Amino acid sequence: MNKKITVIGSLNYDVILKIPRLPFKGETLTANGATFSAGGKGANQAVQAAKLKTPTYMVGCVGTDASADFLVNTAKEYGVNVDYIRKVPGSSGMGVINAVEDGSVYACIVRGANFEVTKEDVDNAMPILKESGVCILQNEIPVEIIAYAIDKAKEAGCTVVLNAAPAIELPEECLSKVDILVVNEVEAEFYCHEKIDSVEKAKTEIKKMAEKYNNNVIFTLGKDGAVAYENGTIEFIPAMKVDAIETTGAGDSYIGAVSHSIIEGKSLIEACKFATKCSAITVCRMGAQPSMPTLEDVE
Repeated sequence: MNKKITVIGSLNYDVILKIPRLPFKGETLTANGATFSAGGKGANQAVQAAKLKTPTYMVGCVGTDASADFLVNTAKEYGVNVDYIRKVPGSSGMGVINAVEDGSVYACIVRGANFEVTKEDVDNAMPILKESGVCILQNEIPVEIIAYAIDKAKEAGCTVVLNAAPAIELPEECLSKVDILVVNEVEAEFYCHEKIDSVEKAKTEIKKMAEKYNNNVIFTLGKDGAVAYENGTIEFIPAMKVDAIETTGAGDSYIGAVSHSIIEGKSLIEACKFATKCSAITVCRMGAQPSMPTLEDVE
């Protein structure tokens, strides 16, 4: 397998507010602090893979605002190749994240430049897709581009990992072309039309989903861990017990780590065990990209 990863997706400027609880309607709540960091599911996943020493390319768009250079330079500092990030007129993507003291997160995102990614951007990335073993996608760029990118990545010979987040209506044909589908419990409920309120329920629904789309699937279940379906085998991987400070980027850390492990030739279930360690470190620090571990941290 080619030892590179290409991520096609989003870059967001994240404002993370530390709050004791959610404000009531009409209330002005004083936050305990604010952190500003580079984010976006795509960039986060790329950074985690790069921090684990996998050559990683980012394909996406930023705006012409003050945060654009910050987003590109931060990814670059973490080792991501940024040659395929294009600047477009207007604002970059943005995330406003309310991080509550109990570790839960409530987030809103602004699409911005992420919705300017075109088929031409994907075509321009074909040389690196052909050198990549894995292509990672998420749902923070237009659906037609996700569908097009899946086809192009398959054509280039990549294993396609789709993080179907945030949950949106996707053509079933798209989901069937993906090699590995990753969703959290909220997204799993959206796609399965069933409440995922226990590990047993997750095991039942993951089997249905994997058989429906004929692929491998991961359900991440937050502090409970994850359930993975790999070629007919279902395994529960418990989370590591840690004192979580803030969970922003934990899912992205997990996906970057899973993709790194697949590049290294590990099975999906082995990859999930490694990714569990990565996300356990991520939740013990503030911010998304700064909190993600290096290979040395994990070892």
